[in-house]
Amino acid sequence: MKFFNTLGRCVQDFEPINSANVGMYTCGPTVYNFAHIGNFRAYLFEDVLKRTLEYHGFKVTQVMNLTDVDDKTIRDSRAKNVPLRDFTAVYKKAFFEDLDKLRIERAAVYPEATTHIPEMIQLIQTLIDKGYAYQAPDKCIYFSISKFRPYGRLARIDMENQRAGVRINTDE
Repeated sequence: MKFFNTLGRCVQDFEPINSANVGMYTCGPTVYNFAHIGNFRAYLFEDVLKRTLEYHGFKVTQVMNLTDVDDKTIRDSRAKNVPLRDFTAVYKKAFFEDLDKLRIERAAVYPEATTHIPEMIQLIQTLIDKGYAYQAPDKCIYFSISKFRPYGRLARIDMENQRAGVRINTDE
């Protein structure tokens, strides 16, 4: 089985880290609204990839995260005066129902962001302590891309031509 290696810019044989098992970590939905067909395009691709790997004899363990706390989930749950857990439960339930309707095989595990807050805080603190992240005047924490030399290689971004300190608000 061959894949295109985006970083190496070439086609190469697929060799899993563990020859008997393939681990697949995929990004799931941010559950502040119903998923739409554009979202499901990614989940459908992941399903086809997983099934293809299984067809070729690999045992695949897929993990798909659920982002159940972020700026949008907090904003919208507050606007509706509904506890965050209750607010996101509606969209999680709909997501799984839609997966089933589309016959997309479910992942083995769906870790929720709210169940890993302490680990996230510790990771962020470690990044700050090592100089890879910093707190900006707006009190938000940002990754310091200048401290990670390979940053941008995968997307072929020439960091020399990027403007320092420029951020784009992608919240909406």
